[in-house]
Amino acid sequence: MAMRIHVLGVCGTFMGGLAALARELGLEVEGSDKDIYPPMSTQLERLGIALKPGYLAAHLDPAPDLVVVGNAMSRGNAAVEHLLDAQLRYVSGPQWLGETVLPGRRVTAIAGTHGKTTTTAMLAWIHAHAGRDPGFLVGGVPSNFGVSARLGSGRDFVVEADEYDTAFFDKRSKFVHYRPWIAVLNNLEYDHADIFPDVAAIQRQFHHLVRIVPRAGRLVVNGEDARLAEVLAMGCWTPVERFAFDDPGADWRAADVAADGSAFAVLWRGERVGRIEWSLLGRHNVLNALAAVAAANAAGVAPAASCAALCEFSSAARRLERVAEHGGIVVYDDFAHHPTAIATTLAGLRARVGDARILVGMEPRSNSMRAGAHAQELAPAFHDADAVVFLRRPDLPWDAGAVTGALGGRGETAATVAELVTRLRALARPGDHVVFMSNGGFEDAPRRFAAALRNP
Repeated sequence: MAMRIHVLGVCGTFMGGLAALARELGLEVEGSDKDIYPPMSTQLERLGIALKPGYLAAHLDPAPDLVVVGNAMSRGNAAVEHLLDAQLRYVSGPQWLGETVLPGRRVTAIAGTHGKTTTTAMLAWIHAHAGRDPGFLVGGVPSNFGVSARLGSGRDFVVEADEYDTAFFDKRSKFVHYRPWIAVLNNLEYDHADIFPDVAAIQRQFHHLVRIVPRAGRLVVNGEDARLAEVLAMGCWTPVERFAFDDPGADWRAADVAADGSAFAVLWRGERVGRIEWSLLGRHNVLNALAAVAAANAAGVAPAASCAALCEFSSAARRLERVAEHGGIVVYDDFAHHPTAIATTLAGLRARVGDARILVGMEPRSNSMRAGAHAQELAPAFHDADAVVFLRRPDLPWDAGAVTGALGGRGETAATVAELVTRLRALARPGDHVVFMSNGGFEDAPRRFAAALRNP
């Protein structure tokens, strides 16, 4: 009889992928979550994983063989209290992955404040395109695969490596469990204000990752990021390759870059090794591509082959995903969670659409956003937006009006998603591009807006 596991927080992007891997291993898998929404819920149901709403003690009766605990769980949660009282066997998601799936694989871990999901998806696709059948776990659903995780039969396993803490009982960053052979350090900014007091605390966790990469492995590092340079200065025992836009001393660079980032050449130590023409936008995605090509090269995939693969790459779901067009109005869903991500995404779209209007519906959904940690940087992040409707729920503990007020008449707040959708519908006109930005479900706002366009 197959081992039965219960995944607490199963609809999170990481835990959902983990549940898919467990199912592929032949385990009997079920899970619970308070927020069950697509695309993860759709993927899990298709895999035959039973989803139970809420965190009830009854969901763990009869007792599973193992409870895999997501990092959203904390003491006081009814399911957590039950598993402790009943002395059920439990483990964190990253530890389960590190002990059950990753041993014997050549692991590439993609870390950074921004771009983890997209870069992980790129690298997994490069390996797949090269016929290597990689394993992967991505914090989203890459369009090229249609699933967020797969065991694969090849040697390589590509994992999105989050710096957020592991579980209520393990306060190390998730990525220390993965013991990578190759690690990508994409960028480092202050985030996760709920668990990190300052950027130095995040840098210490990144250095914990640097410490465990073997000297025979490789570190692929953003050469433009001063905070990552400080991390490496804390001690480094592994060969480093740097990627950058503007540093002529970097190992990997881009040249002949289109204004919107949709085409560019890749240089390896000054030599042109390939060209990428693709559907993605923005300077940030050019850097993500350089990181993926460099990491693939470290694992033995020639840069020209990587560039050819990326010409066929489609971004993960909810990365400026075009979800609808009606009446000349284009609607996008984007997983923005930090001012830098907002700014770079909108800059890439602005370069693509020229003078067309860009309207934004914004939900401050991440813990840092809700806490107001990025409030000062938010208004400048909307530089390329013509209008912003900011979701200001009654429980938001800071004054969102300070953000919209700083937008010079381009911003306003809405107390509910319904009000936000209605307001954007009134503002939108043919030729506009409407972007919904949130790292949560946003009560399905992009599709509700699209429906409002179709049925005025």
